[in-house]
Amino acid sequence: MAIEALKGQRMAAELAQEFGVHVNQIGQWKKQLLSGAAEVFGRGGDPAVEKLEVERDGLYRHIGKLQVEVDFLKKKRFFRKSRVKNN
Repeated sequence: MAIEALKGQRMAAELAQEFGVHVNQIGQWKKQLLSGAAEVFGRGGDPAVEKLEVERDGLYRHIGKLQVEVDFLKKKRFFRKSRVKNN
């Protein structure tokens, strides 16, 4: 109900009548939602998820490093072949 109140599509009085609560209660729930939404909907501190994210980031860095090495070796090989052909 607090989310509906935040959307602003309907008046608090309409919501109160529909759900059988007082208008002030909807206002209080709306304030509570606004003050605690970051904790409720934010990134939970799940250690397993955080560990996987750290591992994923490390793997992406490693892939990037390997790609740079491959590109370097390809260029080195290309220049070596071009020298052999020119001599």
